This record gives sequence, structure tokens and C-alpha cells, in this order.
Amino acid sequence: MDESKRESMMMKMLRMVAPGTPIREGVDNVLRAKTGGLILIGYDDEVAAMADGGFSINCDFTPAGLYELAKMDGAIILSEDAKRILYANTQLNPDPAIPSNETGTRHRTAERVAIQTKRLVVCVSQRRNVITLYQGDIRYSLKEISVIITKANQAIQTLERYKTVLDTALTSLSALEMDEMVSLQDVVHVLQRFEMVLRIKAEIKRYITELGSEGRLVAMQLDELVARVDEEAYLLVKDYSADGHELTPHQILSAVHALKQDEVLNSAVIAHALGYSGTGNLAEMGVSSRGYRILHKIPRLPQPIIDNLTEEFNTLGKIVNASVEELDDVEGIGAIRARAIKDGLRRMQEQVFLERNL
Repeated sequence: MDESKRESMMMKMLRMVAPGTPIREGVDNVLRAKTGGLILIGYDDEVAAMADGGFSINCDFTPAGLYELAKMDGAIILSEDAKRILYANTQLNPDPAIPSNETGTRHRTAERVAIQTKRLVVCVSQRRNVITLYQGDIRYSLKEISVIITKANQAIQTLERYKTVLDTALTSLSALEMDEMVSLQDVVHVLQRFEMVLRIKAEIKRYITELGSEGRLVAMQLDELVARVDEEAYLLVKDYSADGHELTPHQILSAVHALKQDEVLNSAVIAHALGYSGTGNLAEMGVSSRGYRILHKIPRLPQPIIDNLTEEFNTLGKIVNASVEELDDVEGIGAIRARAIKDGLRRMQEQVFLERNL
């Protein structure tokens, strides 16, 4: 299973049992009662073949119902959407040949059922007072809410620091773009900063998912900090990916995100992801922005107009230096919009140089 699919499955698991959901309320009741429990979500012919005995319940799911049924030793089987309790006190008999690193009988059964059926299994430990999720080869132990909130707040503080570094790098890059003095090393440096911010963002999103209804404040902080980071990263790659590169900007960002931490810090690896190969000193290799990122900062400038501008002039430098008359000649741009673009670029240029010198 590749990393993106694994992460998607993990997020789906956490959403299913996040605080505020009925199933989490029921599982927490079982945990507090120290009765233990094994809950399988989903039922099909494969599950039916391994289930033995028990009672057919087939009633609406309620947290109280789950709590009462967990007092019996067997597993509880819920419907695919976890809205109905199908069976209780059922013995599950997965293939014993499936390897398991668990020691307890309940946990060993849960792991084997999850591997065999690829379904979510929730195991509530009677002695260790912990909730463990299994699905496929994924195993994840839920942590206490207070612990997750502490980690989320620490990650937010880290994100704030990295975002400050990214903003500084972007201001510097914008100034270099206006002067047409950008090197490939400058671009790689900013993309590395973007990737670090996006990785911290992904970690915080997992915390938010696991927090469920308790994660609203963390989610608000995250949105405020990195509302447009994904879009800006996309536009940066769109500006600087090598001509004729077979990958789209989204595919390039996905490839960078799949890199290991030490690879992200390797400038040559990032340059290769952008489509540049056989490059020597990246700081000496000049590159030109196509202008997408800067043009998107001009208010009320539609995407078709931005596409027409970049197609007509090819580089941001030529767009900045174009006269109002030359801008007016581009398809879809009249005299009024041409002046607005010219004024917008001038104001942006002044702002960038001011911020760089602060």
C-alpha cells in the first residue's frame, strides 16, 4: 500500500471513531466500564464465514446499546455505515496462519480479522485501558484527548515559525522575480519551505481528525495560518517547472511530498522533481517565472486573462515591463483592465521591495 492510500485509510478510520461520533461515545463507555470489547464494522460473506454463534440483533446503533452488548465476551458486528448493530457475542475465527505480533487473544483476533477482511476493527483493552484501531496492516492506538490537544498546539507553534520563514522566502523571491534575477536555487529553496509547511499541516490535520468535535479551535488556527499555502505552492511549481516536463504541477507536488525528509533537503532532488536534470551549480542557473503566482495577487483578474498574458509574454519580467498598449493588445484585455494590471504590478513591486528592506 502506497503512502497516500495508507494516509487516506488512516484518516477515514479516525473520522469513524472521532470524539462527537456515536460510535466513539459507545466505545468510551466500554473503556470506562473496563469490560473490554471487539467491534467489527461491516458485514459480508467473508465476515459471515468467519463468524460463529452469537445473537442476531439488527437494531439501530446507540452508544448505550453498544455498551450493554459489550458486557458479553464475543465480538459486536456493525453495519458498513455503523448505524446498525447486526450481531453481538459472536466468535470470530480468522485464518490462524495470518501472522500477528499481538499477545492478547482479543487483540490478536482483531489484527487477523482486519488483515483478512480489510475492514475496520476497534479493540477496547480491558486491562490496558486503551482503544486500538486495526484495518488492513494498519494498527493505531488512540491517545487521550488532552495528549492530542497538547501535541496539536505544539505543532501549531512549529507551523507558525515555519510559515514565517516561508513568507520571508516568498517576499525575497518576488523581489528577485521583479528584477529578473531568480536562480534555480532560489526556487528550490522556496519549494523546500513550502513542503516543510505542508508536512506540518498534514500532521495537524490528522490531529484535528482524531480530535473530532474537540478540534474546532485547532482547525480555525490552521485555516488562518495556511489558508492559501496549497494554492501558492501549486502556482510556484506552475511558474518554474521545466519546459516540456511530463508531470503536471499537482503530480510534481505529490512526488515531492512522497520524498523522504533527507531527500526534501537535497536541492538536486527537488530540482530533478521540477524537471531539471544534469544541473551543476543551481545558484548560477537563471530561471524565469511565467507569472502565474504574481498575477493571481492582482484583484479581480480572471484565470483566462492570466492564461492569455502568460501565453503572450512567456515570462513575468516581460509582463511587468510591457506598456499599457501592449497589455491592451492581449485578447480579453481592454484599456481599463490593462491600466489596472499595470497599476497592480507597480504597487506590488513597491510593496515587495519595501517588505524586503524592512
